[in-house]
Amino acid sequence: MEAQSRVAGSASGACRLRLPMVLVIPVLLLCLAPPPSRAGDATDRIRGAIDRTIGILKDPALAAKGKEEERRELLRKEIAPVFDFGEMAKRSLGPNWRDRTPEERDKFVALFRELLENSYLGKIESYRGEVIRYGEETVDGPYAQVKTVVVTTRGQEIPVHYRMRADGGRYMIYDVVIEGISLVNNYRSQFNSILQKSSFAELMAKLRSTIREQQKS
Repeated sequence: MEAQSRVAGSASGACRLRLPMVLVIPVLLLCLAPPPSRAGDATDRIRGAIDRTIGILKDPALAAKGKEEERRELLRKEIAPVFDFGEMAKRSLGPNWRDRTPEERDKFVALFRELLENSYLGKIESYRGEVIRYGEETVDGPYAQVKTVVVTTRGQEIPVHYRMRADGGRYMIYDVVIEGISLVNNYRSQFNSILQKSSFAELMAKLRSTIREQQKS
């Protein structure tokens, strides 16, 4: 099973994100929880959200034909409060972030967020009862890491670790490490490779092209 996401130029020059469905699910099953104030709060934030998200996926009223957009919108609302898309985008762009104007940064964050949301939402509806086991939570100042294991319906165990930081009184995800592969580091490597050969404007055009293709699927 492929464990890492890929952003690659296709024949049309588009960048793509590919994540196996079982690795995407734990990233999406997140929502609001009480502000962090004790050991275990980061884990509780993730754990407490899973039931709510699975509830959306299992709701027969939302499974009916023609309800796809309504269900996706509900899932999208669960993602927004827990992912620090700005921090993820900044880290993914790496050193190239410093050279961008405030306007360029805002536009990049918006595209990066839409790219991730579309990729995840396009796969989560394939959920088939994968189980998530919770392991160690470590806290270092405002930062926390929550280790989980996704157990597939075939019994395969896949480690998924969430890197979080306390922002405004609540933990937010700024990176996900799947089978030892950091989503942010993976993007940074690929974006840097693109920018070594192309301009920032061309990178943005590639991202827009990918988003258009996502919306067609």
